[in-house]
Amino acid sequence: MAETGIKLNMSSSARRTALMGAMFLMATSAIGPGFITQTTVFTAQIGASFAFAILASILIDIAVQMNVWRVIGVSGLRAQELGNKVIPGIGWFLAGLVFLGGVVFNIGNIAGTGLGANAMMGVDPKVGGTVSAVVAILIFLSKKAGMALDRIVVLLGAVMILLMIYVAVVAAPPLGEALKNTILPETVDFLIITTLVGGTVGGYITYAGAHRMLDSGATGVRHVKEITRSSVLGILVTGLMRVLLFLAILGVVAGGTVLTSNNMAAEAFGTAAGEIGLRMFGVVLWAAAITSVIGAAFTSVSFITSSRTPERKRNLITVAFIAGCAIVYAFLGQAPQQLLIFAGAFNGLILPVGFAVLLWVAWRRRDLLHGYVYPKWLLIVGVLTWFLTLFLGWNSVMGLAKLWS
Repeated sequence: MAETGIKLNMSSSARRTALMGAMFLMATSAIGPGFITQTTVFTAQIGASFAFAILASILIDIAVQMNVWRVIGVSGLRAQELGNKVIPGIGWFLAGLVFLGGVVFNIGNIAGTGLGANAMMGVDPKVGGTVSAVVAILIFLSKKAGMALDRIVVLLGAVMILLMIYVAVVAAPPLGEALKNTILPETVDFLIITTLVGGTVGGYITYAGAHRMLDSGATGVRHVKEITRSSVLGILVTGLMRVLLFLAILGVVAGGTVLTSNNMAAEAFGTAAGEIGLRMFGVVLWAAAITSVIGAAFTSVSFITSSRTPERKRNLITVAFIAGCAIVYAFLGQAPQQLLIFAGAFNGLILPVGFAVLLWVAWRRRDLLHGYVYPKWLLIVGVLTWFLTLFLGWNSVMGLAKLWS
């Protein structure tokens, strides 16, 4: 119970830093190399119509994250702990799904750091990925790993936003066409939406921010306003990053450029802003990937440990997790772009399971929420979204074989 004491004694300044870290951990985990790759590939395929998929992912994100943060924050328990209290064993089943998905995704995240390092400095992707994994490991080996995690994800998240604003402006996308297709898309592809949702809301990403929030100590009924504000701000940051990246790529595609290289996103940034654009893309992709490596590792390990696990032990397990993923990546030989898209589709299968557990707690287990009366409107929105995730999950199953081939 040592960790609980630390949380209770955390200063208000430290709690604010941790909450800010939780917000950006959620945002940067959702805007990882998978999302950057997906956005480039799919925008090249369907152009401005991809705006509809962006809108769908943001709306689903709002409905999911507001419920996830509210239930986990008020209960003070991790998702798998809540699951085991609802149906004994279901929490560990969920933990297994998230952990497996986290492994798949983190191999893709490390591949993304390799691609980013290649675009940024011209180094071999496998060398760049391996070195980046070592950087992530060093963060968790530091004596103040939690504080280091929070500050790094906030800093890198801000860098990503600023660079994407620049490229989006330079690319001069057709804003009118994008706005029209946001509401009335010329093309609707459910596999694309499923893959995007899986890569930005599914799997470990669903719980990254909420589980980090628990470490801040801002839990329980008296912190509902703080929990809600943090989740909403995190969603706004996520949405801003998604829109900026899409507009940057759309400007290039709408200008007549046909993206054909193995690193289409880098090609798009280079076309928009020349050599400096290519280097800026490298920074954006590397920042997105390294924060996603950190987020995937932190969240996956939080599912196989408990609140009673000593922080040092948890950090060492996280180090082993990152090292294992890096070794698999080094010997995998799979094309990174295909792997990243596959990871998003796979994670779309996990979302309906964990989200159902949390909605059940909100609906029927007020005892786990310390008597808190859950807002009916939020529960209704959550249930409607859950039915949609079932549909998207089924599409994900049907499309996985096609996607991998």
